Amino acid sequence: MDNRQSKSNKNITYQQILWYFIIFSVIGLIIETIFCYLTTGVIESRKGLIWGPFCPVYGVGATILIMSLHTYKEKPMRLFLIGCILGNIIEYGLSYLLEAYYGTRFWDYSYYGFDINGRICLLYSIYWGVLSVILIRYVKPKVDKFIEKIPNQKKIYITIILLLILDGLATVWAITSYQKRAGTKLEQNQKNRNQTSWQKAKTKIEETLFSNEIMVKTFPNLRYVDKDGNQYYIRDIIM
Repeated sequence: MDNRQSKSNKNITYQQILWYFIIFSVIGLIIETIFCYLTTGVIESRKGLIWGPFCPVYGVGATILIMSLHTYKEKPMRLFLIGCILGNIIEYGLSYLLEAYYGTRFWDYSYYGFDINGRICLLYSIYWGVLSVILIRYVKPKVDKFIEKIPNQKKIYITIILLLILDGLATVWAITSYQKRAGTKLEQNQKNRNQTSWQKAKTKIEETLFSNEIMVKTFPNLRYVDKDGNQYYIRDIIM
């Protein structure tokens, strides 16, 4: 191992963190899509953002794992065990935060058994451990070499960050309006006669940019929770 590679294993830069998030968000989407097809025979969207091929849960998870575990590269058993624990913490925390913000769950493992509140389960704990070993020992070195070839220009990073922020804000807007439509239809109050002109214009824009067809295709498993705590797939309400 040369000095350059040794240094990259010890010091992770902000540029690397950004690229880890992007690269593993895309890789995660591919993995999720393939896994879904192999287990259900259905190809459906597993995206986490309205625009772009990203599954941010994987991007965040992989980045945290790399930053926390890269010094254990030569200790695979420790990598596996800590990866199991850390992966569960990441997944449980993200599940809780997403539900707290959107009022709905993006995944539920209760049907797997050996789960905690449906947010994490034993099977996926093992997956996290295996993923940690593969990620740190085999994938990260190749990704680091790829990142080294990317021009280190500030304007590139600023542009990417702004686009990701825009994508995130658009996703929040899209999901919020989508859930509102589901709630309106579920409560048999599809048309609100008391809407102001601005509210009607806003609704029209939302229904054009984030139509039911686009949302069902992009977020097929998004749920709506009513005032009594009952959960419904929004696709079953809308379509």
